[in-house]
Amino acid sequence: MSFPTVRPRRLRRTETLRRMVRETRLSRENLVLPLFVVEGSGVREAVASMPGVFRYSVDALVDEAKRVHDLGIPAVILFGIPAKKDARGSGADAPDGVVQRAIAAIKRGVPELCVLSDVCLCEYTDHGHCGIVDGDEVRNDPTLERLASTALSHARAGADVVAPSDMMDGRVLAIRRALDGSGFEDISILSYAAKYASAYYGPFREAAESAPAFGDRRSYQMDPPNRREALREMRLDLSEGADALMVKPALPYLDVLAEARREFDVPLAAYHVSGEYAMIQAAAARGWIDGARALDEALVSIKRAGADLILTYGAKEVAARLAP
Repeated sequence: MSFPTVRPRRLRRTETLRRMVRETRLSRENLVLPLFVVEGSGVREAVASMPGVFRYSVDALVDEAKRVHDLGIPAVILFGIPAKKDARGSGADAPDGVVQRAIAAIKRGVPELCVLSDVCLCEYTDHGHCGIVDGDEVRNDPTLERLASTALSHARAGADVVAPSDMMDGRVLAIRRALDGSGFEDISILSYAAKYASAYYGPFREAAESAPAFGDRRSYQMDPPNRREALREMRLDLSEGADALMVKPALPYLDVLAEARREFDVPLAAYHVSGEYAMIQAAAARGWIDGARALDEALVSIKRAGADLILTYGAKEVAARLAP
C-alpha cells in the first residue's frame, strides 16, 4: 500500500504547531469598539437586540472608555442620540451636542484612546434619513454642507478621525476642504466608501433611533449585487482625500473587501455590523453555536480578507481572549 509523503496534517497536530504556522493573526490593535452616547447623567441603558451593548451618557461613557483602553483596544467610534431631532439634523454639528461633548470628555479622561466619530445625519433627523429631504427625495448637494459642518465640529471637539457614513456623492471632498480650511489638515478621514443597503442594520437602528420614517436608503446606499461599483466608490473617495476606506457590512461582502485589498494600498476597515453580531449572540443564547468561537471565527475571516481595522460590538469580549 502506498502512503502519502506530503501530509498537511503534520502541522495541525498540536496547538503549538498550529499557532506557529498560523497565517492570519487577529490582534487587539485591529479592533474598534462602536459606542452609543445619549443625553442625561449616569445612564447605562442596555440595547435589547444586542446583548452586551449599552447606550451611555457622557459621564458613563468616559468610564467605559477607560475600560476599553485598559483592555488594549486602541480606538472607539462614537454615535450620538440627541434629545431632540429636526429635519436638518441640527444636533449633528451643535458645538455643545452630545457627541461633541463625548469626544471632548474622552480626550480629557483617556487621551491615549483614538476617537473616531461617525459623520452622518440619520441619528439627528426626525425623518431618519442621512441627508436633507425635499418631499420624498434625499437631496445630495444640500447635504454636503451639513456633513462638512458636522465633521468640522467633531474635529474642533478633539476627534482624531472623522468617518462619513452617509454615502452622499462628494462628501469626502466637502469634508476635506472644510477641515483643511479651518486648520485641521491633520485630521484623518475614514470613509464608509462601500456601504451597502443591507438587512443587517436593524439592531443599530434600534440603538441609534435612526430608522427611516418613510421609504428606505437604497437610493444612496449601495445595491448588494454590485462589486465593481464598490471599487469605483473607493477610487473616488481616495481621489477626494480619504485616508482610509471601509466596507460595510463585513461578512456578506468579504469578496468586496478582498478585492479592495488587492486594489488599494491604503488602510482598510470593515464593520462587523449590529445584525451580524446579534445573530451570533441570539444563536449562542439558544445553545445552537459556541458564541465565543463563532465571534472569533467571524473576525478572523474579516482580517483574512484584508481588513486592517475591524469595527465590532464584540471588541471587548474578543480583546479579553487575545494575547497581549
